[in-house]
Amino acid sequence: MAHLLVVESWVGSMSRLLPRTLGEEGHHFTFLTRDLMHYLRAAPEGAAHPLLTARNVVTGPTNDVTALLPQVELLHAALAFDGVITSCDYYLPAVARIAARLGLPGPTPEAIENACRKDATRRVLAAAGVPGPRFAVCADEEGALAAARGIGYPLVVKPVDLCGGMFVRRVDDDAQLASACRALAEFPLNARGQRRAPQILIEEYLRGPEVSVETVAFQGVTHVVGVTDKSVGRAPAFVETGHMFPADLTPDDLAAAADAAVRAGAALGLDTVVAHTEIKLTPHGPRVVEVNPRPAGNRITELVRHVTGIDLAAACADVALGRAPDLRRCDTGLRSAAIAFLVPEAAGTLASVDGADRVRDAEGVLEVQLAEAGRAVEAADSNNAYLGHVMAGDSAGLGARRHVETLLAGLRPRLVSA
Repeated sequence: MAHLLVVESWVGSMSRLLPRTLGEEGHHFTFLTRDLMHYLRAAPEGAAHPLLTARNVVTGPTNDVTALLPQVELLHAALAFDGVITSCDYYLPAVARIAARLGLPGPTPEAIENACRKDATRRVLAAAGVPGPRFAVCADEEGALAAARGIGYPLVVKPVDLCGGMFVRRVDDDAQLASACRALAEFPLNARGQRRAPQILIEEYLRGPEVSVETVAFQGVTHVVGVTDKSVGRAPAFVETGHMFPADLTPDDLAAAADAAVRAGAALGLDTVVAHTEIKLTPHGPRVVEVNPRPAGNRITELVRHVTGIDLAAACADVALGRAPDLRRCDTGLRSAAIAFLVPEAAGTLASVDGADRVRDAEGVLEVQLAEAGRAVEAADSNNAYLGHVMAGDSAGLGARRHVETLLAGLRPRLVSA
């Protein structure tokens, strides 16, 4: 049994998967947060949030690492942590700093900071010769407009330090680029109240299917668990609409994607981490989109577990404890698993989702999660706006995506005017 310090979390699936995994592995944890209400609000009515089942729940200045580190040292002296972990991108740099300060396992703070900053990732990978899009890092709208002339439209505009596809937009001309830059400037704080970096990243628009490579690095060796096939909605936003594991690709494409991900992780120095690397398979070969030094979101980890038996949340805990992760595959009875998201296309208030009972009873269904009636709905412009999802498996082959998309088509959200 080990004792982990969990520093903040997303309130989505990983906030439930991680406590479940720690319990199944016989570990206990202390949960450290600056805002306990953030998690209380996210719990279903009448239920406790799984993170609040921690042995200890402690409040502290998690947005101020300078103030946080001495407080964590005092906690460590009293409670003796064996590892430190988070599922939330915005706190990965703080966790790396804590691990270094306490002498606990983990990649270097520099490696994590470079992976979490999209502009730094671009510079590091370019210097290492890892293929990616042509790009420019701009201080403001004026700089972005000037850089766009050198790269050429269409372009993708990104904040350097946000997650979930927030404010990532395709732009096709100067007017759209200026509008995207102004929208970013009007969003100075992220969802956790941290001040954003003002830089703007513009990139060449890459054509081709998108995949992600799920890896586990331990003691300098990177293990490729598999490649996930990703579906992305239409521009200008890049909202993820579904995933399938494993990806339905040729052996050559699978090998090329895996090689690009391993090279990217090595260039960044991510030697003790579970990572989720997004890649575009362009006509000119794989191009790294971004490297996320944490398990995949959007329940990709569950797709992997359903097909291979490998628990990436458990692997994340293991490497944080300095232990070799269990990456042995087992026969789960499924050859593929897929998830499709119910993406709202209009604003209003959710009255119901028709067809839910029929979908839940369908063959091969693994999960159906839907928003409750009364929820305020906006047309999706990021991965934070889903109305739910359907997950299904295929025991015969790579048919899970087709099956789950058919099931999703049977769900009809009814909205009333806001």
